[in-house]
Amino acid sequence: MLNSVSKWKAYRFRCKRELRTARGSATLMGMLIAASTLTGFFSLPARAQQTEPLTPVVVQPGAPGKPSRALGASTKGTLPPRSQADVEFMQGMIMHHSQAVEMTALIPSHTQNKDLQSLGARISSSQSDEIKFMKRWLTARREPVSMAMPGMPEMDTSGKATALMPGMLTPQQMDALRKAKGAEFDHLFLTGMIQHHNGALIMVEDLFNTPGAGQDAELFDFANDADNTQRAEIKIMQSMLEIRPLEEKR
Repeated sequence: MLNSVSKWKAYRFRCKRELRTARGSATLMGMLIAASTLTGFFSLPARAQQTEPLTPVVVQPGAPGKPSRALGASTKGTLPPRSQADVEFMQGMIMHHSQAVEMTALIPSHTQNKDLQSLGARISSSQSDEIKFMKRWLTARREPVSMAMPGMPEMDTSGKATALMPGMLTPQQMDALRKAKGAEFDHLFLTGMIQHHNGALIMVEDLFNTPGAGQDAELFDFANDADNTQRAEIKIMQSMLEIRPLEEKR
């Protein structure tokens, strides 16, 4: 009898334990399903953001006191407005830079001055690159890369009549530079290039003094860079001229 009671108690204990285990498993499963559901719910916006194609929005800033406005996807960029003075500045500076490059090309065969050779190489490289930039700028705006000035006494390499830009060496000065050698060449080159650079500064100043000119961002940056570079090179050349007389007195 006692043995039967003991078996009955053991059976009931085992049933209760299995029931608790089943309830625990059911509860855990429910929690997992709920968590999965919530995760899927909150991930829906993220998935939607990932699958929907992004449409670029271009915003045009408004004038002072005016609101900005969104532009349509079909909006095409246009080049900023430029004045005739901008075009003439670029055309004239191409001519101006071309003479500077021509002057530097004489250095290797006319002097052994290492400092002058180094300076000439730097001027030639920078101004050749700037000529390419100015030609691209003009071409993009469907403007000719050279000035047409018929009736002027000076002639360019193509035989067309041109006017000298500020600071450019005259044909007589260029001829004297080609004939000079050694120290004489050094002196003529430095004085001539200082004159040349000062002329470029005048051209930049005239551009910015012209109403409506110099507003194009690319041209504005170029003109300012050219101004800063040539001012720095003028100081270098002036110091080279000061050193040369001292060496000659020794």
